[in-house]
Amino acid sequence: MPAVHATIARHPFDLTTSQVERALEGVAPEPLRDHYAIVNGRRYPPKQVIAVVTGLDRSAFITTQARSVLERLHFTVGRVGSPPTVSASPAPTAAADERLAAEADLLRPYRGEHVAVDRDWTEVLASGPDPHAVRRALKAMGLRGTIFRVPEDPGNDIGAFGW
Repeated sequence: MPAVHATIARHPFDLTTSQVERALEGVAPEPLRDHYAIVNGRRYPPKQVIAVVTGLDRSAFITTQARSVLERLHFTVGRVGSPPTVSASPAPTAAADERLAAEADLLRPYRGEHVAVDRDWTEVLASGPDPHAVRRALKAMGLRGTIFRVPEDPGNDIGAFGW
């Protein structure tokens, strides 16, 4: 059974597929806008799913983060009007292993800090003690990136959000 450790809105959560499925039993899906996740055979807005499971207010996290967590739990996610993304666990290829190693090398000096990385994960655009400082730095440079906290322990998940 898939399980993930995710930090959402600065709160750590250990979530499992069955925990999400149980939490959504008897919960009616809200109308879909742009994105959905299929749980128990029904399409839910991803933020509804994460809010129900965690008890967090939906304004505390973004859809991209909710989708990411649900994909990692092997739920099918998609965008209304587009083909769904079915999360699978293919065996990593040598190229994937090399990319992960390069990303780890890139982030290693920033343990415990918040960073913003470029779209290709080849460069740290900004770093700082909190996400707001990183966001301000990105804004000052006229850049966009994914901001997250690099964990002290590389085995922990970090969660992320885009700016």
